[in-house]
Amino acid sequence: MTTVTVVGVDGAVLPAGAEVALGKSQLVVGARCHLDAHGRHAERTLILGGHTVEDSILDALADTVRAEESATVLVSGDAGFFGVLRALRAKGLPVVTWPSVSALQRLAAMIKRPWDDLTVVSARGRDFRHAVNVCRARKSVAVLTAPGAGPAELARELDGWQRNLAVLEDLDGPREKLSIVDATEAVRRTWREPNLVLCLVSIDSLGSDTWIAGGEPAPAADGWALGESAYQTRAGVGIAPEVRALALARLAPRPGALVWDVCAGSGALGIEAGKLGAAVVSIERDPALCIRIVANAGSHGVDLRLVDGDPPAALTGLPRPDSVFVGTSRPEVVRACAGTGADRIVVLVPELDRLGDVRKTLVDAGYCVDGCQLSSAALTELPTGVGIAQADSTFLLWGKR
Repeated sequence: MTTVTVVGVDGAVLPAGAEVALGKSQLVVGARCHLDAHGRHAERTLILGGHTVEDSILDALADTVRAEESATVLVSGDAGFFGVLRALRAKGLPVVTWPSVSALQRLAAMIKRPWDDLTVVSARGRDFRHAVNVCRARKSVAVLTAPGAGPAELARELDGWQRNLAVLEDLDGPREKLSIVDATEAVRRTWREPNLVLCLVSIDSLGSDTWIAGGEPAPAADGWALGESAYQTRAGVGIAPEVRALALARLAPRPGALVWDVCAGSGALGIEAGKLGAAVVSIERDPALCIRIVANAGSHGVDLRLVDGDPPAALTGLPRPDSVFVGTSRPEVVRACAGTGADRIVVLVPELDRLGDVRKTLVDAGYCVDGCQLSSAALTELPTGVGIAQADSTFLLWGKR
């Protein structure tokens, strides 16, 4: 049966035997640089644009197979890793795949870094914002870039997060080059395409010796909705773990999302959102509490961005959130947060007389609103056995677009 041979190119090198497949092919498909290097003697060539396979190319490959002629597709590295293999299989084409070392493997080797702990995200034909948020949340991320979603654009969005970028530009081309820069330098540079980025807190870090590829999954081993003793705070600041648990459920933090924790207090809610995979911006006006947020985030291994300021003014210029937790019912803060366009919002309302106004603000901003009253009473040790502490009661309102 005639098949489409998918050949991975590692720089200028072809896998053993690939030359024979190319010599028999009536049609060779690939990027311009690959065709120039390896497809010059083909009867017919088609240029593969970007990282997606156009329908016209898939149709041409199908026609070639039906005519019982041979076809070869040239790709960088491994076609099964964010590559063309899925599109070819979805078309129903019979394929044989000969992979080479991927660009990610080569880049990691260049900086002498293990890569089994790297989270890999793709900005190719997808919402770049999700890839950026993973880079904000995790300390070691590989980004498969695209035009308009490259190293400079990524670095610009990382303002407020300390990151270094290892960039391999002009992949497989004659001017392929490795550069290691901080985010500030990356914004100023013009980068040759195609390129690949490793976004790292520390270039010298060896990463975690983990049991699972791609970084530790969320949530962390110690769980979430932790007790108040898990966070440094001061008397009267913080919400009960049970309230925090429901708020997190309504916020739906996850990899690729950005959560604002407004009036963050001890930072517990934002930190737990980070442990669940989201990128986090914590906003707090009290300098003493800001110090505690930094300490708490560090002790729980969460890399968040802290904004020291009074909302709503402190919210200006922040990246658009997917979810917002508002730890106050102050009308001007609720209005500002409801106007961000976030998909989800949760507001803590301690005062019964503000409940109606907060709900109206969320409804007017386009949210479907629900809520509840929560009472939480912890168990306590008594000389005679187990007792119940005085209950704390509050209201939570949540909205979803």
